[in-house]
Amino acid sequence: MTTERKLTKCINPATFDIIAEIPEHTTEELQSAIALSREAQKIWSKMPFQERKAALRKVAGYIAQHADELAKTISDATGKTRIDAMSTEVLPSAMAVSYYAKHAGSILKKKRLMPGNILLANKWTYVTRVPYGVVGIISPWNYPFGIPFHEVAMALMAGNGVILKVASQTLTVGNAIAECMSAAGLPEGLFAHVNLPGKIAGDAMIDGGVDKLCFTGSVPVGKYLMKKAADRLLPISLELGGNDAMIVCADANIKRAAGGALWAGLSNSGQSCAGVERIFVDNKIYDEFMRELKSQLTKLRQGIDEGFSVEIGSLTTAGQLETVRAHFKDAMEKGAEIFVGQSKQGENNIGYFHPPVILEKVTPDMLTMQEETFGPLLAVDSFSTIAEAVEKANTGKLGLTASVWTENKKLAHELAAKLESGAITINDHLMSHGMAESPWGGFKESGFGRTHSYIGLEAMTQPRAVIDDIMPGLQKNLWWYPHSKEVYMGLRGALHFLYHHNLSKRVEGLINTIKLFLKCF
Repeated sequence: MTTERKLTKCINPATFDIIAEIPEHTTEELQSAIALSREAQKIWSKMPFQERKAALRKVAGYIAQHADELAKTISDATGKTRIDAMSTEVLPSAMAVSYYAKHAGSILKKKRLMPGNILLANKWTYVTRVPYGVVGIISPWNYPFGIPFHEVAMALMAGNGVILKVASQTLTVGNAIAECMSAAGLPEGLFAHVNLPGKIAGDAMIDGGVDKLCFTGSVPVGKYLMKKAADRLLPISLELGGNDAMIVCADANIKRAAGGALWAGLSNSGQSCAGVERIFVDNKIYDEFMRELKSQLTKLRQGIDEGFSVEIGSLTTAGQLETVRAHFKDAMEKGAEIFVGQSKQGENNIGYFHPPVILEKVTPDMLTMQEETFGPLLAVDSFSTIAEAVEKANTGKLGLTASVWTENKKLAHELAAKLESGAITINDHLMSHGMAESPWGGFKESGFGRTHSYIGLEAMTQPRAVIDDIMPGLQKNLWWYPHSKEVYMGLRGALHFLYHHNLSKRVEGLINTIKLFLKCF
């Protein structure tokens, strides 16, 4: 008698249409997938970088050929607009896989290190990068294509196998990623997309034997997984969200700053880990900035994406809609002034829509100033001095990204050096995740470790150092047995020769070291 397989129902959060019912995997099937990936990885890791590069380049081509289909799949699964999907997920993913395919060989190639001291000049080191084996990736629903694609591409180019688990709400996107990977002609089983409930996925990945885990999600779950991984000393990478600050200085281009705030704060209906949530504006331009911000907001349209006629889509989950409502209510009860943009709730209020809102007269005790709202709320505050702006921006437990808006480049870089965030953008915001060459990750509780760039590629491997002795005829080292006063004087002599301030001591030390050295042959 066969057990009926559970199905995960996927809906379009903007229309509530059922878009798919996808079978759920068991933990036993996950373990089988990991085992199969490990066997395939043994073949893949031995392939030259050029062959891996050729395979991954096919993925970029596939994305280009199926861009419209992919954008619609992402839009249907998340409620975001197709332009959001294209600009923040489809196009950046093709750019990412192309970047890692092109540069992995040079970044991960064997590197020779020069001797660090004349005393050990005969010891030459080279470092090779060794893939972990099988990398488990647990990705979120807000950017279900763009976020995991970087990690999948990095892991594969570094020579690993990959097990991908996307959020249950966006399984159709996970299937689309699997189709992209099939275009590469990878060894069978090297890449696998699994459907497991979020509440068990982390445990199942760790217990199932993955060799590294990459997780993007909430702070509490990230902390739990880090503790769980510690039992195995399992390497783990965590990206856990943000409550990003935007500092608008007195000399900023106000039109650009307002436009940047709206795009970075409302893109994906505000559900961006690195989206603008807190805006700090110099008192000197506060009123002018607010007029521009509100003016631009009134022109934005929200609703179901039909004919590319809206800028802002829906939220993705009922739970996230409730969080946004709770933060909005909290701000209202604590005295915030509101300005509401256009809102289309869909026919008969269908869809997880929340109108875009600007909050003024915000106070530090408001939830939206302390926690990640992850929705279309923009909290705006003022500052009198740069020091005050930095203090306000650095307040809180999160530090993923931040931005500085000013025409004064010197001031911009000085401010950037003071902000407690993993990435600082100048006169822009949110786009840095799409830059494969730029490291991605946060300070404080925003995460642990880095992905993207050369750092992310190296992090998909373990460094192995090989030290070779190039001195012919050497029978022993200076410090080997048998020991004697002569050995001690020779070693101390080396120390004196290299570092003593007295010239005569240095000469005496060199003589004693040479005497000892000659007896090593």
